[in-house]
Amino acid sequence: MTTSPQFDLQFACSADDIKAAQRLRYQVFVAELGGSVDGLDHGAGLEHDQYDAHADHLLLRDLSRPKTDQVVGVYRMMTHEQAQKAGGFSSSAEYDLTPLCSAGAPVMELGRSCLHKDYRGGAGMYALWQGLADHVRATGTKFLFGVASFHGTDPQPVAQALGHLHYRYRALADIRPIARSTGFVAMDALPEDAIDHKAAIVQMPALIKAYLRLGGRVGEGAFRDTAFNTIDVCMVVDVDNIPAAQRARYSDSSQ
Repeated sequence: MTTSPQFDLQFACSADDIKAAQRLRYQVFVAELGGSVDGLDHGAGLEHDQYDAHADHLLLRDLSRPKTDQVVGVYRMMTHEQAQKAGGFSSSAEYDLTPLCSAGAPVMELGRSCLHKDYRGGAGMYALWQGLADHVRATGTKFLFGVASFHGTDPQPVAQALGHLHYRYRALADIRPIARSTGFVAMDALPEDAIDHKAAIVQMPALIKAYLRLGGRVGEGAFRDTAFNTIDVCMVVDVDNIPAAQRARYSDSSQ
């Protein structure tokens, strides 16, 4: 970037807004990371699925960019009520969510999170998460959940990270999602005493580390997603247990 970004954060309010989100998702998940999912429009460069019409789409724009290419970050959010209209949560294809959804507390699925490659590791994700925090407060959400990914489908290179998550960050059993057998990847392939926890943290994608800083926990088992060329873990965040420092960081000071 040659100029400082001029960020603007809003929810999608038109079909064009949603297409802009789907266009960025295509650039990141397909063109950049090699995904080959079914919901693709290669001609228009869009990645989409049946859940898009029922979800809320948070869009981060950089107004200093050309008007047709301003969306540089997206987050898709879906409450239980929205999921019922969509036929379920997107992540239910990979995880049995019954324990979490039966807990009797409001839940929200987070998905399709991505940033343009020029905006990673800085203020872009911070801005998106401020918008997410506002939405969580507005909806009274108790549990946030969704899959976060390691690139590639071979678990061996990330065995340290998977083991670190399994032994130190598993969610409580009564809310713990369980990876479905169709793509189940054991996270405890290495015994606990063989885990190099410093190496594990180095292997960890930034998004997973961010969820852990919020007090996030993981489900039982990872899931090999061959369509997206990833190994996914299901993250669960109890909003009431977010550390005070992180809560303050993403809170709107005007609240």
